[in-house]
Amino acid sequence: GRGGRAVPEPLSAASYGSSSSPSPCPGRASLGPPEEDEEVKEAAAPEAEAETEAGERAAPGLEAAGAKRRKKKKRKAAAGPEGGTFVMCVCAVCVNFLLGSLGMDRVEDSECFSPSLSSGAFEDNSFTSLAGLVSENTLKGISDMGFTHMTEIQHKSIKPLLEGRDILAAAKTGSGKTLAFLIPAVELIYKLKFMPRNGTGVIILSPTRELAMQTYGVLKEVMNHHVHTYGLIMGGSNRSAEAQKLGNGINIIVATPGRLLDHMQNTPGFMYKNLQCLVIDEADRILEVGFEEEMKQIIKLLPKRRQTMLFSATQTRKVEDLARISLKKEPLYVGVDDNKETATVDGLEQGYVVCPSEKRFLLLFTFLKKNRKKKLMVFFSSCMSVKYHYELLNYIDLPVLAIHGKQKQTKRTTTFFQFCNAESGILLCTDVAARGLDIPEVDWIVQYDPPDDPKEYIHRVGRTARGINGRGHALLILRPEELGFLRYLKQARVPLSEFEFSWSKISDIQSQLEKLIEKNYFLHKSAQEAYKAYIRAYDSHSLKQIYNVGNLDLNKVSLSFGFKVPPYVDLNVNSNQGRRLQKRGGGGGFGYQKPKSVHKAKIFKHISKKSDNRQFSR
Repeated sequence: GRGGRAVPEPLSAASYGSSSSPSPCPGRASLGPPEEDEEVKEAAAPEAEAETEAGERAAPGLEAAGAKRRKKKKRKAAAGPEGGTFVMCVCAVCVNFLLGSLGMDRVEDSECFSPSLSSGAFEDNSFTSLAGLVSENTLKGISDMGFTHMTEIQHKSIKPLLEGRDILAAAKTGSGKTLAFLIPAVELIYKLKFMPRNGTGVIILSPTRELAMQTYGVLKEVMNHHVHTYGLIMGGSNRSAEAQKLGNGINIIVATPGRLLDHMQNTPGFMYKNLQCLVIDEADRILEVGFEEEMKQIIKLLPKRRQTMLFSATQTRKVEDLARISLKKEPLYVGVDDNKETATVDGLEQGYVVCPSEKRFLLLFTFLKKNRKKKLMVFFSSCMSVKYHYELLNYIDLPVLAIHGKQKQTKRTTTFFQFCNAESGILLCTDVAARGLDIPEVDWIVQYDPPDDPKEYIHRVGRTARGINGRGHALLILRPEELGFLRYLKQARVPLSEFEFSWSKISDIQSQLEKLIEKNYFLHKSAQEAYKAYIRAYDSHSLKQIYNVGNLDLNKVSLSFGFKVPPYVDLNVNSNQGRRLQKRGGGGGFGYQKPKSVHKAKIFKHISKKSDNRQFSR
């Protein structure tokens, strides 16, 4: 899992309730959305306890850091230009050159100059080795969660963070980044003896509500034996209740950027002037989803004297820009994947299948039906595609769940926990669920609609094979014209092999699908919107040379949505195919450009779901 879980029954998502009761593990109990009054754990420490001024902190040992860099230079000078050592040095120099503008050091410098020395090969990477550095209360919480050994990112980053260093950490998704920043953050509050009246000492920023809830859940487990207050601040929750709790004092906050900035600007009782640590989780994703301006404003409002931890699965120019304005002059760069041959975890079996447009749904239906006893996630390019396939598959008695951005937050939360706690099931989702979420024991990741780029592919498949010894499978469905995407994946160090399917065993339900879409008004409208959303999403792809909407055979594409004639889609496309697409009137046999009065007169509008004959074979 996200914290590097090494037990058969991993804990994952956020668990809500009072801190005195143990948090349930997925598979043991079904969890619903949080109650507003249960997000914050009130401090139980007596007021008479000696209080440390929140702003007092020891500066990092600059002399030790300088000595480390001098040792690095000596080793580099001693390294000869022959053999494999030279190759490894070139790789390290290249990376350091790219990061030079940030003035970053590299952790575990010796591994760059000796291929035989793997990180932590002769060191104790058990959590018990942190005794003396980490409080007994924190170690108890980690032990209760079932963790015994640190993952590579945890082993490399926890100790420097405990020393007060700023860190820019890059690691594969599923490598255990959450505990890597939670343990030092909790220890900081513990050692400073933060009380509710001191306000907020740590802020942890997450890109999505689901990831924020999950991080909060892991924090709750770590804080099980601590008395400090902590809470969850995110969009979709009761703002006035959050403001009241902020006024009472929350020592550690997990938040989404938009709601946090709102409280910083408009909640008078929110005391963040004593902030000691800022954690930015999934920094690249935060910037991708449009929080760049909010992040700049948040960083501007926060105290300058603080520790900053910036974690990201991928390093982009925007992430480097964010690092420049948020980190100190000489942050530590922790990269655990720089010299790995693959950009995805080792336990992941990845493959693709070439499928013509008209058979895409038939392939998906057959695959899901065959693996219905397993745990699968299916990714779509739009909310409307998720909605339509959710309605269609449930209608034909193939139970599925759905998460997408147009749902209300309570629905998304309930569905998320329902899927987490299930031993098997199928979750249809957009990329809102692709980043950071720790869903236990997902067997298959199916990418029904193509990802926008290799980074998106990597984050999608990161939902499976998580943690130590994680295992999982990933299937990418490509049209013959989209095979060029494999070149980009290869450049991104993503190994894929072709999966063979017996097309004779693919369920031939095309005629039943077309009849159902024709007769059922509600499914017909849903399919129409899904088709339009698919075409528009395809047109918005960044890799135009691979995903060119002008190359789509719309007649074949529409068959996978149950239409014999493509519905009309209004696109501003310059290609000839696009102009033909715009000129085409009607579609689906119902004349979509006719007046609304004609629509209302159609008899299919009054066909209820219950009155339909279910024509699909099972």
